[in-house]
Order: sequence, then C-alpha cells, then structure tokens
Amino acid sequence: MLIMEIPLHTSSKAQQTDYLKGGVLLLDKPLDWTSFDVVNKIRRALLKKYNKRLKVGHAGTLDPLATGLLIICTGAFTKRINEFQDMDKEYTGVFALGATRPSFDKETEIDATYPTEHITEEMVQQAAKGFMGEIEQVPPAHSAIKVDGKRAYESARKGVDIKMSPRIVHIKEMEVKLLDATHVHFRVVCSKGTYIRSLARDFGLALKSGAYLDSLVRTAIGNFRLSQAMTMDEAYDLLSDEAPV
Repeated sequence: MLIMEIPLHTSSKAQQTDYLKGGVLLLDKPLDWTSFDVVNKIRRALLKKYNKRLKVGHAGTLDPLATGLLIICTGAFTKRINEFQDMDKEYTGVFALGATRPSFDKETEIDATYPTEHITEEMVQQAAKGFMGEIEQVPPAHSAIKVDGKRAYESARKGVDIKMSPRIVHIKEMEVKLLDATHVHFRVVCSKGTYIRSLARDFGLALKSGAYLDSLVRTAIGNFRLSQAMTMDEAYDLLSDEAPV
C-alpha cells in the first residue's frame, strides 16, 4: 500500500483533510505519554475544530517509556486500523545488560544483577543470530494483554503472579552493537505482536546475564517512517489553525 493513497498529514506534507470523512496522522509519541493520551489529545482538537465528536483510534500501542511513530486514524479510516497493525514494525533502542526488572523495562526497579565481564562483541553478534526468524516469546506481565478478563499489568502492578502464554513472532532483521560493558544498541524489524521488552529479557539470557529495555523508538510501520511524523504540538497547532472543511 502506498502512503499517497491515504488522506495523510505528515511533518512534510500539510494538506486540507476532511477528518469527518476520515484521515490519518503520523505522530511522534512523546516520552511518558500513553497511546491513549495521544488519541484523547487529537480527539479534543478535532472536537474543537468540528464541534462534533469523531471516531479516533491508534494503530498499534507504544508503551509510555517508548517514543516514535504512532498512526492515528479518524472517521472511516478507523476501519483500517487492523490493516495498519498487521504491518511490520521497525524499532531502534538500547538493551541494558547486567540487571533485570519485573516489567522488562525501566517502569519497575531492578530486582537482580548479573555479571557482564564475559560479554564480548562476538557473543552479542552470535546471540542476535539466534533470534532471527520465527521465535517463541513470552509477553511481559506488565502488558495490556488480557488474562482472565483483566489487563495483565493491573494484576502485575499489585504484585500478583501472572502466567503469560507464549506466542510465535517473527524477527525479520536484527542488528546489534556492543556500546560498552553494559549497553547494546539494536535495530529490529519484526512482525506485529512482538514485545521488544521480552526480546531484551531473552537477549540477556542468551548472553548468560540479565538485560532490560533501556530505551525504545519505533522508527517505521510498514512504509510509514518516523521522519514523516509530526510532534504533538505541531499536530495540535495544525488542527486548531485549519479552517473547518
């Protein structure tokens, strides 16, 4: 699917779009925002613009501690959210080595530490090869997956032990580089449903150490690129300044 087929707002292409009929915005999600925070912000801007509540949704959750590309759909284009969610995703970021956290990222405190002196660049490269292709992955308990009708993170944050079912995901590309004794930079292209936090945890195990996700940026969804995305301020100003269609 070509980007130009879609009524689209990006950082480099501002056009009049009738969001009542449907449109797509590419946004760079800020750190500490939930994906629903972004949806609510855009919904409020469109309510002010049209004096009418529109259907607004996002095509693929980003955790609060992640930044990067978030696709927002309005009107009739909310029916295409599943289509966008099915696209491959690209991420870059950093794995922190030598420690683990219950959430597999910095949401929770370190619960154990491990040696890293034995880790070499060769080990890092070899470990990455082991994740290529279809792999079985256990999602984090601190995730929005429903278990017994409840979001897993709701129980996990209360200290309840949650058993998460494994799933099959596809890692299509994985590039890694050892930055120093305790940090690995990565670029990953993967199928929908892949948890990079779980990949971080498993990468630490492959190195006979521990690891968690230190930082994460979603750089692409299918053919959509982060370089095309607007900041939240740019999006809100754009929607506020546009004359009603």
